[in-house]
Amino acid sequence: MSGPRVFSDLEAFAAAVGEPLGTSSWHEVTQEQVNLFADATGDHQWIHVDLEKAAEGPFGAPIAHGYLTLSLIPKFIAEVYRVEGLRMGINYGLNKVRFPQPVTVGSRIRAHAELVSVTPGAQGSQAVVRWTIEIEGAEKPACVAETVGLLVA
Repeated sequence: MSGPRVFSDLEAFAAAVGEPLGTSSWHEVTQEQVNLFADATGDHQWIHVDLEKAAEGPFGAPIAHGYLTLSLIPKFIAEVYRVEGLRMGINYGLNKVRFPQPVTVGSRIRAHAELVSVTPGAQGSQAVVRWTIEIEGAEKPACVAETVGLLVA
């Protein structure tokens, strides 16, 4: 990874609809990160936080919460692309989210982004970006999600 792809303004970003935006660096998912996420969300299910029981469970190790994987998208955005000249950009929501493959603790993940659409509106432009979060060495991705951001120039 050589740094984020930089767009000079919203118009330049909109011109990239249909294009890959880039790929993040690899990120190792640690047990500490999983435990902190469990504390923050109150989700202490054994498949995430009980190392011994999870080792004997269906995945052979503790797994990250799907929502933890999803919550890393802002980190990946900072690595993949930047739109300059904006007054603000805020999370507007998600269109689709799937978790085809669990992420075991110690795995490395990275994200690929593609700009699906940019639609002008009264409050700003809604940008839909498709994120595919891959697990190093795995056939299926950990997460596929379409994020919707409200970009205000």
